[in-house]
Amino acid sequence: MKRTLAFGGLVATAGLLAAGLSAPAQAAGDVASAPLAATGIQAKNIAAFWLTENAANLIAATPYNVETKVVAKHLSKGGPSADSKPGVVPAIGDEKKTAAKSKNVNLPKTTGKVFFSDGWKFETVRRTVDGRQFEYKRPVAINPHWCTATSVQAAYRNLVATAGHCVYDTVSNRATLNNWVFVPGYYQGKTPWGVYVGKTAYTHYDYDVYEDGDRDYAFVTVYNGIKFPPNGFAEAWSIIRKAMWTKDWSEVEKYVGFKEVDEATYNAYVKEDALPAGYKVDEHGKKHYYVLKFADAGRLGDNVGGQGLAYNQKIGQPVFVFGYPSGSHPDGNYAFSGKTLKWTYGKTFPATAPSVKAEELQGVKSSFTGEGSLGSAWLLKYNNGRRLGYLNGVTIGVSDTDGNDRYDTSVSPYFDGETYGVYSAAKNNWSGSIA
Repeated sequence: MKRTLAFGGLVATAGLLAAGLSAPAQAAGDVASAPLAATGIQAKNIAAFWLTENAANLIAATPYNVETKVVAKHLSKGGPSADSKPGVVPAIGDEKKTAAKSKNVNLPKTTGKVFFSDGWKFETVRRTVDGRQFEYKRPVAINPHWCTATSVQAAYRNLVATAGHCVYDTVSNRATLNNWVFVPGYYQGKTPWGVYVGKTAYTHYDYDVYEDGDRDYAFVTVYNGIKFPPNGFAEAWSIIRKAMWTKDWSEVEKYVGFKEVDEATYNAYVKEDALPAGYKVDEHGKKHYYVLKFADAGRLGDNVGGQGLAYNQKIGQPVFVFGYPSGSHPDGNYAFSGKTLKWTYGKTFPATAPSVKAEELQGVKSSFTGEGSLGSAWLLKYNNGRRLGYLNGVTIGVSDTDGNDRYDTSVSPYFDGETYGVYSAAKNNWSGSIA
């Protein structure tokens, strides 16, 4: 379901095509945005929620299965059409690079999982240490789920792209999904490049209001990452136990600790009522306030890079699709676990899926199952050596087009000038550190 706009402008682009391309037609009213974590304290709360108890909430998450299966049709005529000339945004590091070739398919560092939940509840935990019993309350995720997402180029190297319904809540009346974080390279509780809390989500107005499947994509700005040891939480716990034995806390403080703040900041933490905060009184009767701190992992794009963006491209070009497929085929066969990043390759073709209000999609032949692969990155001109290309689609569903009870097609919105308009609204917004 696409609306036609009758105006445009000029823009300079580089990389995939020659310079001097026309800018896409777009309007400011086509972009909708929503906060995910409006303040640093809220973001730190969300990070702590996912990181507690050896990443128990991350490990407990299951693949998101909302609107995964669609009835798609391969169109022999018609299909998506460009609304202006083709354009690209170069990947991070590729602004002035030339192409190189590699025979291997090296998986991109930019891809990972986004996690979200319906909220959390507190459970009482009782433990015995050195013969002494103690108890505390830990946050437990309510209905934790994940999708696939990828880092993309942005002015502050802080942008993630995924399917729109992996950010916006199409099931309940909430605007967005809760407690949203991105973990590139995630594997069974390990967060090799940190955890990045979502700050603001951007999508097309038609998806936000009408759930238009042709606009089922989102771009999310994220805060700087929170850093943990390379081998995840098991190593973190080993570091803590060693510090308890040796009384040397220097290694622990590389990742977590407390910092002194003013009274106003302390009061703000107390108001949130989730993160540890406290004070002590010195020998002069003066109060010193302390709050939890994390180690700053830095900006997302600096750590894993960021894919470029391509829009108004010709249908029929080959793309790599990278994602974390999970779940079963309709016949009950479980081909993928969702634990490791997978890839598929094929030429795009025009498709439609009226069940999700999508008239102008692109499809690719793929055996990916829908759960977990939602948000998978479709990369055009992917360079195996540099592990970079141009994001030209995101998976919004899978389909069994020949009726043999096996998924054989993945579908994505066609990225056109209006997609570039949503991207442009997101790409120049700063997030900063929450550590």
